[in-house]
Amino acid sequence: MENMIEVINVEKSYRDFSLNHVTFALPKGSIMGFVGANGAGKSTTIKLILNIIRRDSGEIRVFGKDNIKREQEIKQEIGLVMDDCSFHDAFHAKDVAAILNGIYPNFERKQFFSYLDRFRIPVQKKIKDYSRGMKMKLSIAAALSHHAKLLIMDEPTSGLDPIVRSEILDLFMDFIQEEEHGVLLSSHITSDLEKICDYITFIDNGSIVLSEEKDTILDHYGIIKGGREAFRKVDDRDIIGKKSTSLNCEALVRDRMQMKRKYPDLLVEPAQIEDIMVFIRRGQEV
Repeated sequence: MENMIEVINVEKSYRDFSLNHVTFALPKGSIMGFVGANGAGKSTTIKLILNIIRRDSGEIRVFGKDNIKREQEIKQEIGLVMDDCSFHDAFHAKDVAAILNGIYPNFERKQFFSYLDRFRIPVQKKIKDYSRGMKMKLSIAAALSHHAKLLIMDEPTSGLDPIVRSEILDLFMDFIQEEEHGVLLSSHITSDLEKICDYITFIDNGSIVLSEEKDTILDHYGIIKGGREAFRKVDDRDIIGKKSTSLNCEALVRDRMQMKRKYPDLLVEPAQIEDIMVFIRRGQEV
């Protein structure tokens, strides 16, 4: 088994939205950033992987196993963290431990409370009195305390301050040191993804438009910039997306070094993940 997750030609249709032949794979021992605008299909895809909703067609394998036929077996080895804490506000940490102990045969109470201590989570308080950062770290402690091999995270750092976000990203990096582990991380905070991810998968309007190694993306993609007059010589076939003002133009290209040689009079800069998302979504001059 080389991949933690394999999504192959998956389709799911609703009245006003559909996933179209979604295909990507998360190799074991790696972290994948799953990006896209609100409503692009990230949460729908995650729910399909977890079999919370049923796919219309295609295949999904987790740990090499069909995610419907082997659902319960698979879920024992998945740690899930959504953007909202899933535990009732009236609970204390000991209540959470009792629930997890009843769900996961491999749950380790000692490890759970060790994480809470590490995260400085006050176990005597009710969850309703936790900050958003505390709630998120509680969810992560729960996800890590039953020997999960795969973490699936839906906006785990959204709304958190930079210090807490850094702590959580460090935890993911620790987790992935075990080569049999993997992380699928959905997030709008592209700077976080650039720090820790091995792969980036970009979904737009229900379709995968990019799924590559992060370093390959950052090494090759670029932004070319120049005045409108100078931009007239740029071949439209060289650009992915473009934006312009009354004086200047910018465009995303797949091979910035080639573009430097082809258009020496234009400025060519590296593109960041956020740039790539914006330009691909534009797709044309606006």
